[in-house]
Formats: sequence, structure tokens, C-alpha cells
Amino acid sequence: MIQGNLCKKEKLLTAFKKIGSWANRLGRQSTRSFFEASQNGFALLGLAVMFALVALMVHPQIRTSGERHLMEWLQDRQLAQTQQDTGMVSEPDASDRATATDPRSLPKQQAALAFWLSKKYRVAPEPVSALVAEAFSIATVAKLEPTLILAIMAVESGFNPFAQSAVGAQGLMQVMTRVHGDKYENFGGKLAAFDPVSNLRVGVRVLQECIARAGSVEAGLRYYVGAANLVDDGGYASKVMAEHARLKMVAGGRNVPTLAPTISSASVISPAIGSISLIAPLIPAVHSLNGSNVLPQATKPKADAATSADKSDNLLDS
Repeated sequence: MIQGNLCKKEKLLTAFKKIGSWANRLGRQSTRSFFEASQNGFALLGLAVMFALVALMVHPQIRTSGERHLMEWLQDRQLAQTQQDTGMVSEPDASDRATATDPRSLPKQQAALAFWLSKKYRVAPEPVSALVAEAFSIATVAKLEPTLILAIMAVESGFNPFAQSAVGAQGLMQVMTRVHGDKYENFGGKLAAFDPVSNLRVGVRVLQECIARAGSVEAGLRYYVGAANLVDDGGYASKVMAEHARLKMVAGGRNVPTLAPTISSASVISPAIGSISLIAPLIPAVHSLNGSNVLPQATKPKADAATSADKSDNLLDS
């Protein structure tokens, strides 16, 4: 019986040895297979990276596209984190809506005008620079002097794009939106009167029509201000032409003092708020095509002055 038990133990030990040997072989094979697979995987990964690098060198647009997508992803993550931390919605592209240009990026002549106008009218040089650049651009097409366009902006609104006169003239060039609303259709509607560039372009178009009807720049300015049928334009044309002359000297490199804007008998631009207000309460003012306040002669009856202004309104409305 003892011998039988020994035989059973020997058989069990033999079975355990076989199982251990089999497990050992299985482990070695699994390890070897894992390392081989890892080596093959790294080799494939290396090949993939190499092919990707070759593709990026051969096709730069792929690299550019990848960089753009990566940058967009990073910006989106930063935006989401900012909104989570502050509760404020960020707009990375908000600066694209601003009418502003670095004056240092302008040609020397335009930069000189921008800095001079900025100092005189107490407005930031960046938005003035954008308006100067636009004035030079549109002046070439309109066959007008850019300094004349800038002079009208200066006299009309003091470079306040949100200025509005008592009779409804609006924006930089003080265009009567109710009269020239159709000219804003290509800019999205009448609210474009408060977009500086749109208002500038519409104002230049009105000025072109005025000069074409009148036959000269100074006479055209009288039409522009609505004083074509009046004996006196309140000094408007003279004031514009004087500012025009100063701006030409600045553009020519001359040192021109930045005197405070002079007060004409037509209107005054407040340096604090850039609004237009009447300064002759005893004489009735009349409105014009561009909404500037023009004072008729004191000897003219009120009804006659109003009638003349209404005729001027209709000159370009027809």
C-alpha cells in the first residue's frame, strides 16, 4: 500500500513538472512574441513618422493645414478655459471689426496726416490712419484730392463716426441718411451710415455729384452743405478749403501748427464729445444735403431760407 502511495506521488510530481515546464515555455514564447510585436510596432511607427515627414516636405500645404487645425484646437481650448474661469465670452477676432490701422504701416505722407489729424482733433491715431488710407484709396477712383475728403470729414464731424446733427445728418461725412438712403443699399442698409468706411464712401459719392452739378470744387461744397440757393454758405466752403490747404502742406512735409479747430458761423465741433451744435440761436438755421447747420443771411425771412434748403435737399434726391 505504501508503495502504491509513492507511485501516486511520483505521478503527481511528474504531472506538476510537466505543467510547470509547459507554463515556462508558454511564458517565454509569449514574452518573445510580445517583444517581437513591439519591435515591429515601433518599426511601423517609425516608418509612418518618416513617411509623414517626407510628405510634409514635399507638400507644404499639408503642414500649413495641420498647423492651422492645431492652432484652432489650442485656441478653442484656451477660449473654453477662459469662459470657464471668468464667465466672459472671448472674441479673438474682435479686432477684425475695428476700423483701425497702425500708422507706422502707412506711407510717410499718409502717416504724417494721420498723426497731425489725431493731435488736432483729439482722436486716436489708429482709426484716423484707417480713414486716411481709405481716403487716399477712394480719392484715386473718385478723381478727388484725398486731403479735400479729409478736410470735409474734419469740418463736418471732427472724425466722430457717430455724430448726428439736429436735422438727422449722420456719420463722418454728415450725410442725410433719409435723403441718400438708397446709396447705402450696397453696404447693407441705412445703419451703415455709422460704419466709418461706408459713410466715407457714400459721402464721397454725394460730393462727386455736387461738384459735377456745380462745376467747381468750391461751388460743389456749397451744394454739399445745402447752400446752393443761398447768398451765404455761412463760411462753410472757406473753412473746408482752408483745412484742405493745411492738410496739403502737412502731406508735403511742412510743419503746420495743430491749432484748435476754428469756429465757423455754420457749426462748431465740440472737442469733448465731437457733436455738432448751433451757435447762433437768434438766426434760424437750415438743414442741408449732409445735415450741416447753415445760417442764412439775417435779413432773409425764415420761410424763404427753409424753402431754399428744401430745394437743395431735392437737388440730389431727384
